[in-house]
Amino acid sequence: MQLLQAERDALLKPLATVTGIVERRNTLPILANVLIRKEGGALTFTGTDLEIQIASSQVEGFSGNDFAITVAAKKFSDILRAIPDKTVITLDEDDSRLTIKAGKSRFNLQTLPAADFPTLAVDTNLRATVRLPQGQLKALLGRAQFAMAHQDIRYYLNGLFMVTEGNLLKLVATDGHRLAFASAELATSFDKNEVILPRKTILELYKLLADVDDEVAIDIAGNQVKFSFGNIVIHSKVVDGKFPDYNRVIPQNNDKLLTIDRAQLLAAMQRAAILSNEKFRGVRIVLTSGSLKILCNNNEQEEAQEELEVSYSGEPLDIGFNIQYLLDVLTNMQVEALQFTFGDVNSSVLVTLPDNAHFKYIVMPMRI
Repeated sequence: MQLLQAERDALLKPLATVTGIVERRNTLPILANVLIRKEGGALTFTGTDLEIQIASSQVEGFSGNDFAITVAAKKFSDILRAIPDKTVITLDEDDSRLTIKAGKSRFNLQTLPAADFPTLAVDTNLRATVRLPQGQLKALLGRAQFAMAHQDIRYYLNGLFMVTEGNLLKLVATDGHRLAFASAELATSFDKNEVILPRKTILELYKLLADVDDEVAIDIAGNQVKFSFGNIVIHSKVVDGKFPDYNRVIPQNNDKLLTIDRAQLLAAMQRAAILSNEKFRGVRIVLTSGSLKILCNNNEQEEAQEELEVSYSGEPLDIGFNIQYLLDVLTNMQVEALQFTFGDVNSSVLVTLPDNAHFKYIVMPMRI
């Protein structure tokens, strides 16, 4: 039975949107599949890993009857990518098999019943709906997500803390050694709502958001957050846990101020990092009047030294950090200048934007 005729991109674009969360190895075989459903004038692709669900819809470029089917997401995606652009593709179903026809090419894939596909139950306990431009949310995520923990035993750190409070949307990420905070002003004021979003949700969301002014709606419910933008809807469970009080780790008494060109410092750090210790990744920052030295060495007694002329007139300081933590903020902040505020050798450094309270990045020192 013929299900559908469509141009390749009418299938590939929405499919590519959802395949990022689909795991190929699962205890439930159907989780490796994508649910394809045509209903009325919409063709929708849905993928899930039981924690996150992404649905992407298409409303043009195809014709056919209503149907629902699930098929291996990765295999289907690989087949479509290998077919030339603008090729007309026909999908046929027969006896639990999907036949993909493109010109003289034929592919047969096993299917599983659409009725068995485990879609996430929608939490209707809506607490707030936040609206802001896609590009603004993408920029906010870019300023915080790199500080998320990865596979930390403290599971609540393996994600991003999202807070609505008054007219602010705040994002916080930390791995226990560094912390990133980014906020944006909203057009509407909200009660205080706090959720922790899983790392995988944040990485997929950042990848799918476009740098445009089109709106994204964020529905915050009891145990779930929904993101709607363009033809994409993402449902994500939230992480059950208590995020640490991030305000306590923001240095209040750092008195040594350095404002520096981001690109210049990034280039110097990247060169010095070549000879840093591969395990500890340590870097010494030596500040004296008018000078910033960056020093790295490794187990082979190899050394790198960079020196930059800077506008600094505070007390001399010799302090160590993990160089990767500094490279992360320098790489992810697409700005001209950054402001570093130091305390003593045992104090965390505070990185901010000049005359901007909407971003803070804190890195703990390390002994070198």
